Amino acid sequence: MTETLAKSLILLGVILALVGVVLYFVSRSDANFFQWFGNLPLDFKVERENFKFYFPLGTSIALSIVLSLLFYFFRKLSE
Repeated sequence: MTETLAKSLILLGVILALVGVVLYFVSRSDANFFQWFGNLPLDFKVERENFKFYFPLGTSIALSIVLSLLFYFFRKLSE
């Protein structure tokens, strides 16, 4: 049981590191592929004279769906 958990955590760490490297190099390039990120329809922005409020509800929902699907597929692959 613990050996399986350890392998899963190592795999998750490697995947997160690869995603981080890709995001780092994409953000340094001229093409901005993630321009939509943070600007979805349910992302609330209020900017006043001395006040800024940002609530990324749409982005949170999108990330939740993507992560739920990833974890679902990882669970199916490990069976």
